[in-house]
Amino acid sequence: MEKIASFTVNHLDLLTGIYVSRKDYIGKEVVTTFDLRMTRPNVEPVMGTEAIHALEHLCATFLRNHKEWGGRVIYFGPMGCRTGCYLLLAGDLESEDVIELVREMMNFVMEFEGEIPGAAAKDCGNYLDMNLSMAKYHAGKFYREVLESPVKERLHYPQ
Repeated sequence: MEKIASFTVNHLDLLTGIYVSRKDYIGKEVVTTFDLRMTRPNVEPVMGTEAIHALEHLCATFLRNHKEWGGRVIYFGPMGCRTGCYLLLAGDLESEDVIELVREMMNFVMEFEGEIPGAAAKDCGNYLDMNLSMAKYHAGKFYREVLESPVKERLHYPQ
């Protein structure tokens, strides 16, 4: 079997960043998958399930309610390795195209107060496994490392 595309990325050189993981064509339509790498693979500790689960609920809620981008959101969710999340958007896009959207999303997480959307037994299969403080920590770290001053090395996979 051939390796899938995400397993061909050299994770030893991968920094935190916003990367185009793949583009899929469905007829004439394009779906762009973004790799939002929030911790450095095999260097930094991975995000705890409680942090990444809270991020998933907050970011998905933010994205689907976004006035400009909400109708283009296909999916937002965690990577199995817990070093980041995938964001799938309709359109032929590049990392630079979504920097402002991701800034807004991380600001939303950092400033969020109150009950996490969907954090109830009737709404979620594991509603107790969420940590808002840790979600805010990871959002702030990502904002500082990637979004304050975006550089090519954090927007395009290493060769």
